[in-house]
Amino acid sequence: MKQFIAHITVVVTNYDEAIRFYTEKLNFDLIEDTLINENKRWVLVRPKGSSECSLLLAKAVGEEQQRSIGQQTGGRVFLFLRTDDFWRDYHAMQDKHINFVHEPRVEPYGTVAVFKDPFGNLWDLLG
Repeated sequence: MKQFIAHITVVVTNYDEAIRFYTEKLNFDLIEDTLINENKRWVLVRPKGSSECSLLLAKAVGEEQQRSIGQQTGGRVFLFLRTDDFWRDYHAMQDKHINFVHEPRVEPYGTVAVFKDPFGNLWDLLG
């Protein structure tokens, strides 16, 4: 039996803003952007070179979902972006004005720096 996580939902305020951030700032690929109805789209992005798990960018609907934007893990790091060259990607992300909230540090599992996306989610950049 083979199973894998196909998508992880990230609740966002605006589809186009989210697509721009993930494709232009993080250099992800836009895998799909399909209109479901006048208010809903099926938007998938994933890191270049990745083939399985992608992020499903979901526009918040209603007050409860609006409150969850950036708080899906209660203030903990939510997502972990592994790279084959930490310093290349760290410097490229700095050049694109990614908001790093913790400077790089060396941990037993690798070099790590924490950044925040425009929606308030915390990410680890891992090398």
